Amino acid sequence: MVDYAPISTRLTERFGLDAPIVSAPMAFAAGGALAAAVSRAGALGFIGGGYGDADWLEAQWQEAGNQPVGCGFITWKMAQSPELLTLALDRKPAAMFLSFGELRPHAEQVKAAGVPLFAQVQTLAMARDAVAAGADVIVAQGSEAGGHGATRATMTLVPEVVDACADKALVLAAGGIADGRGLAAALMLGADGVLMGTRFWAAGEALVAPGFHDAALMADGDGTLRSSLPDKARGYDWPGEFDIRTLRNRWIKRWQEDPVGPVSPDAQEGFAKAVADGDADGAPAIVGEGIGLISAVMPASEIVVQTMAQAKAALARW
Repeated sequence: MVDYAPISTRLTERFGLDAPIVSAPMAFAAGGALAAAVSRAGALGFIGGGYGDADWLEAQWQEAGNQPVGCGFITWKMAQSPELLTLALDRKPAAMFLSFGELRPHAEQVKAAGVPLFAQVQTLAMARDAVAAGADVIVAQGSEAGGHGATRATMTLVPEVVDACADKALVLAAGGIADGRGLAAALMLGADGVLMGTRFWAAGEALVAPGFHDAALMADGDGTLRSSLPDKARGYDWPGEFDIRTLRNRWIKRWQEDPVGPVSPDAQEGFAKAVADGDADGAPAIVGEGIGLISAVMPASEIVVQTMAQAKAALARW
């Protein structure tokens, strides 16, 4: 049972939801407990398959229990270990979510398994390609988003994608949406719902060290930036059109001034240790501009309830 008034959209009707809200499959942060809590609250939660660890994925499916949850992958990385997609599909997920890579060969496998396909895109051309590949849901991600993304802004990208694709696929808005005002705005832009990352990153069930939560809650949207520095420190060979939004911190400032970047073994080892220790000075929290709208870490269910109440109030006001 949910304790809020549902909002009906094509998304909620298609997936049997009460809230047109989806939690992002954030690498390292979106585990089974978070995904299950979001789905239990009447929205749709995703496990973040991230950079591909079969044992970790199996453990997170166990954490999710019998809740209907989806699974998402960084597509270019998953393509190096395609058995991970098979592993996820064998779990009969509520949906598969693919981002940042060539969609078509994997889309065929997802569709053959009878699983709905979410495709995250950052340009109108990518949206059209995703529809042609058979995506059921297009997630139009603006550059305000935390984590990896590109350059288009949410406010203009979403209605363009709606105009071009909504007769062929559902459309979700993503990037900078962290409360009910963002949900209401997305619906007014023609979206069928929203994908929220940073707001659920700041959920009690997220796999985020307290040090990173504490640092992020003291920040605002001005305190984030896009760069490639964390990817260099982790040794990830990301496609050049994508960089990552994080908080500004002491580590960012230090390496912005270095012409080579954090690529030495010592630099990479120090970064990994900071991540493991929850040291928000030694590694930046991966959040979007929406962090300025977040004042507390909350259970995922309360985030869904609060977002829905705010959205209903905003829609009623107008």
